[in-house]
Amino acid sequence: MQINLNGVMVPKEQAVVSVFDHGLLYGDGVFEGIRIYGGNIFKLGEHIDRLYDSAKAIMLTIPISKKQMIDEHVKAAKANNLMDGYIRTVITRGVGDLGLDPKNCKGGTTYFIIADKVSLYPAEYYENGLSITTVAIRRNMGETLDPRIKSLNYLNNILAKIEANNHGSLEAVMINQAGYVAEATGDNICIVKDGVLLTPDRASGALDGITRNTVMDLAVEMGIKTVEKMMTRYDLYTADECFLTGTAAELIPVVKVDSRVIGDGKPGVMMKKLKDAYHSITKTIGVKVQ
Repeated sequence: MQINLNGVMVPKEQAVVSVFDHGLLYGDGVFEGIRIYGGNIFKLGEHIDRLYDSAKAIMLTIPISKKQMIDEHVKAAKANNLMDGYIRTVITRGVGDLGLDPKNCKGGTTYFIIADKVSLYPAEYYENGLSITTVAIRRNMGETLDPRIKSLNYLNNILAKIEANNHGSLEAVMINQAGYVAEATGDNICIVKDGVLLTPDRASGALDGITRNTVMDLAVEMGIKTVEKMMTRYDLYTADECFLTGTAAELIPVVKVDSRVIGDGKPGVMMKKLKDAYHSITKTIGVKVQ
């Protein structure tokens, strides 16, 4: 495997960063996850826009233009002959010292792009659905770290994932400080109620998910009413359907929340329609590898 490290393709064994890198020492950086379908890097432009927005929000300067960054992603995919898979892009503040002050990172930012295969959930869960659990770990407050920033500070999500695993679930429902549903640990949450597609609003602590937004747009095109709103666990429990959306996960059904069976306990009809519509565009919208 070849890794794009600061614009140079190197074998993964040689793709290393300094132990003084602020991304490692302090989680001082941002990242993106992107999918490739049939040689098409799906919605690459939107992912790069979000990457640069995240970097701007933490005052991290990316040393190359968006166009150059897109080219670097294509280069990474080509170098690994990856036609279907996943790209993880990480940008850090770079090498500093043991102090916290980012002004001491004088060598410039570090970036690396990994192009590889991915399988987030076993296939059986796409067929039969997930059982998920609300956890005690609360979503970070937006005033502390805005969830729209895809930063390397994912300990909040990891602790929630650990708690879910301890309860025998693969995924968690994360609640914000006010008691409203925010998102899962790595995915957005959607429900269907009386033919309406609903999802927590971004003010509740949800990531501004590209897959989430794509699904909402597809629903509108299909004539399905969509609503972003504050939601409680009651809304999840009484939903007709529930599913998660994310770049790596795509659309995956949820059939049980906190031991409450959702709908008839099977993947929902609307989710299946939206999943089919989603897959129908994944090879056409984006940037071609070849």
